[in-house]
Amino acid sequence: MIKFKYVILYVEDVEKSMNFYHETFDTPIKFITPEKDYGELISGETSLAFASVHLANSNIKKGFLSSRSEEKPFGIELGFTTDDVEKLVEKAIKNGALLYEDIAVKPWGQKVAYVKDLNNYLVEICTEIQ
Repeated sequence: MIKFKYVILYVEDVEKSMNFYHETFDTPIKFITPEKDYGELISGETSLAFASVHLANSNIKKGFLSSRSEEKPFGIELGFTTDDVEKLVEKAIKNGALLYEDIAVKPWGQKVAYVKDLNNYLVEICTEIQ
């Protein structure tokens, strides 16, 4: 049996990054290492995890592009659904995110907005698709 278990974001400050997601999206903290170089949030069956750039460099010997290396975010996004997109976008910005694409209503009726998190990762905040 194969399971998609976690997504790991490589970040400069694991604890600060985890706290942004915990405080903004109400994702409980599962654990963080004593060294604060790796941690996981409970976000359903698939965990949202964070590893320090230092730890990631020790694991990925060939290197990787940092989320901070470009002005524009990577071509990947994390998605969070809500009944109140406006309120959650406001909360994300209050917690340090930057608005990237203002709220728009898609032809199928879904409200969608995009913010960049503290590490330049793209986060979609939207209503469920009906």
